[in-house]
Amino acid sequence: MLPSIIPIFPLPNVVLFPSVFLPLHIFEPRYRQMLADALQGDRIIGMVLLRERDAIEEAPPVYAVGCAGLVSHSETLQDGRSNIILRGIQRFRIALEETDRAYRRAHIAPLPEEATDEIREDVRQSRTRLATLLAGRLETASGEAMVPNDMGDEELVNTLAQYLDFDPIEKQALLERDDIASRSRALIDLIEMRSLAGRSPGGFGPQ
Repeated sequence: MLPSIIPIFPLPNVVLFPSVFLPLHIFEPRYRQMLADALQGDRIIGMVLLRERDAIEEAPPVYAVGCAGLVSHSETLQDGRSNIILRGIQRFRIALEETDRAYRRAHIAPLPEEATDEIREDVRQSRTRLATLLAGRLETASGEAMVPNDMGDEELVNTLAQYLDFDPIEKQALLERDDIASRSRALIDLIEMRSLAGRSPGGFGPQ
């Protein structure tokens, strides 16, 4: 279960999904403090996407739905910067922000995803469709698969949603889907629309 208050890390082009790993480089002093506090506590950081804005604001607006991640690895460099890896654990919705720290914190409500037999079957069927749509596009030049073949259905959908080369707002819309079956169907629709428009969804985009 997530804490009721968590630090939030707003970025303009990163969306984290449950069960997916995300490497991050921490260099700003306020986020160094955020990481230090997280490592001394429950190691949880909430990733949220910044909304577009016209002017620079001290606390620019963010999308209300984000994903909490657990710091699974942290390496502190000699100059105080850090490289970390977050593992997505659960979506949340921001209820209220606190302004008592150098970094942003938020009161949040966890967003559990329903997992019925019907949903799992929908996702299994979606996996077959995804494999057809992305055939040959998720391999290295040597033919090695970028995504392990033994990856679970739900993890596969979330990994593709996070790392395929979609716009951040498109990824945010996928994150906000209520369950993994709905997300997988929306992911398929997005890939098909890209293909019809002549924009290949193949390959992992930057995060």
